This record gives sequence, C-alpha cells and structure tokens, in this order.
Amino acid sequence: MRRRLNCKADSGRLTLAAVALQDHITRTVPVRFSALNSSRQEACGAAHGFRSLKKQSTRQRARDAEQTQGQEENEYVLDRAPPPLTLAQRMGLVAAPSRRLSAEEWTEVKARSIQEGDSSQPCAICREEFRLQPQVLLSCSHVFHKVCLKSFEKFSGRKSCPMCRKEQFETRVIYDGAQLYREKCALRIQAFWRGYLVRKWYQNIKKHVPPKDHRLRRQFFEKKFQEMNDSLVRSCSTDVEAFLNDIDRSVAMSHDLLRRFDKSVCVSEMEDKEWLEAQEKAVQRGVQDCPICLNHLNSQNGLSEGGRNVLLLSCSHVFHEACLEAFELFCQEVKPTCPLCRSHYAKMLV
Repeated sequence: MRRRLNCKADSGRLTLAAVALQDHITRTVPVRFSALNSSRQEACGAAHGFRSLKKQSTRQRARDAEQTQGQEENEYVLDRAPPPLTLAQRMGLVAAPSRRLSAEEWTEVKARSIQEGDSSQPCAICREEFRLQPQVLLSCSHVFHKVCLKSFEKFSGRKSCPMCRKEQFETRVIYDGAQLYREKCALRIQAFWRGYLVRKWYQNIKKHVPPKDHRLRRQFFEKKFQEMNDSLVRSCSTDVEAFLNDIDRSVAMSHDLLRRFDKSVCVSEMEDKEWLEAQEKAVQRGVQDCPICLNHLNSQNGLSEGGRNVLLLSCSHVFHEACLEAFELFCQEVKPTCPLCRSHYAKMLV
C-alpha cells in the first residue's frame, strides 16, 4: 500500500515538473515554423528583408538623432523590467535570471569603461567613431552603437555581447562619445583660431622687424628698397612736371645760399685807389645806358632817373643794382661773373 502511494506521489511530481518545464519552454523559447519554399522565393525574401531592415535602421538612426538633439542627455537603462518567474524557475528546475544592477554597480561599470577608454575608440561592430550617434553601455563594460547592437542581435538570433559573448546582460544609454566628440571639435576650432591669430601677428611683425639671419636680413632690406623704388616710380609717373619743378626749386635755393655765403670770398677786397681807377675807366668809356635794361644811368647822388641805385663793378662796368641782382638770380654759376667781360667782380654803389 505504501509502495503504491509513493509511486503515485513520484508520478505526480514528475508530471508537475514536466508541466513546469513545458510552460517555461513555451514562454522563453520562440517557436519557428519552417516551410518548404523554392530557392528563388528564399532569395527574394532575404533581399526584401535586407532592404526593409536597412530602411528601418536608417529611420531608427534619424529618430534617435532627433531625440538626442531635442531632449537632454540623461542616461537611462534601455532594457525592460524582467518578466515574472515561471513555475520551473520557482521550483528550481531552471536557473532564475540574475537581478538588475543598482545605481552603484552601474557607476562601477561606467568607471571601468572610462578607464579602458572604450568611448574614445571606434565601435567594435561598425568600426566607426561614436560622434553624436546614440551609444549603449553593457553590464560587461563594453560600448557599442545602439543601432549596431540591435542589428547584431537581430542577425545573430540571440542576445549576447559581441565582444565577450556574455548573455543575460543589461543595457544603458550613455553619451560619453558625444561629449568627447564635442570637446574634440571645440579644441580643433580653438587651435585653428589661435593659429590664424598667430599667423596674422607674425605677418605684421615680418613687415617691420628684420630677421637675425644674414641671408634673410639681406632679402628683407632688398625688398624694402624695392618697395621704396616702386613708390618713387609711381609718384613720378603720376606727376612728372611737379616732381621736376620741386627739383629745380631746391637747386635754385641751394645756389642762392651758396652765392650769399661766398659774396665775401668771390673777389679779394679792393683798396680805394683801385676803386678810383675803375671809376676813371668807366667815365673815360662814356657809357650812359645800363647794358642789361638799356635805360639811362645819369646817376646823381647814387640814384638814376627812375630812383634805382647804380653799381660800379671792379671791372669798371656800371649797371643798375636791380638789374644786376636779377641777372645773378638767373645765373647758373656759383660765383657770378660780369655780364659783359665774364670776370669775377666786387660791387660798390656810385
């Protein structure tokens, strides 16, 4: 009798275990139906599935980018809450899923990922930088693109880490790659701007400060001299007459100064006896008109008819004082000479 009861209890337990396992299998393992299709239909279906998957991934990327730009970058766990335990898991026939990570454990996982530099390296699936695209952190501290991880799980047919093949992991959305990319872009912009300012400052310095190298210093002064010559040529080409007039004016002023300075040195001083001899020669010559203006001299007390002074030269020639000064102004020689005999002279009022 006892044996029969024990057999009935064992069979009941086996039946309960079988039912629990069957319930667990139906809940966890997806059922796939296979049909006999031709190779052409399979190829068409695969191509259509690839196109639809590509469109879906593109839309998902655009949607994720819009969400990332529109809302604040707050990290959150991507996985849903675990389903309730099945009868087999409660009975201990199947291992129960691990509990979810706490905030402190996620902090340790992220610190380990930052220490390894996963966000600064390309994604292990697509081998591209993260930039501003959404990225996910697994509980095993590996980092991937969000879209790449979904595509990997869809094509592989199971949920496991592409790096360490760990199953039953949790996923958390992070933005470390986007932050690093923004910092890199900001540093690059600052470097370009500082380089532009330094180049502009150096070009301004090069125009005014000569270099220390002998060859470069020579080239610097040659360039400066060439610029001065070019500016001089441009000024001459625009107004040649004014330039020549300035030169003539400066030369005339120089001659005038030299004449005034050399008046006392032109001719040696003459004595009164020599001046009397020159005056007698002028009277004997009987000249009554100024050889320059051809007007009468007729001096009385040193004045002519027009009120002009009369000068006696050391060569015994007589002229009006105004006429002789005008002649000296137009004379190109440094030391003036007599308009008649072309000899150097000394002057005296008659």
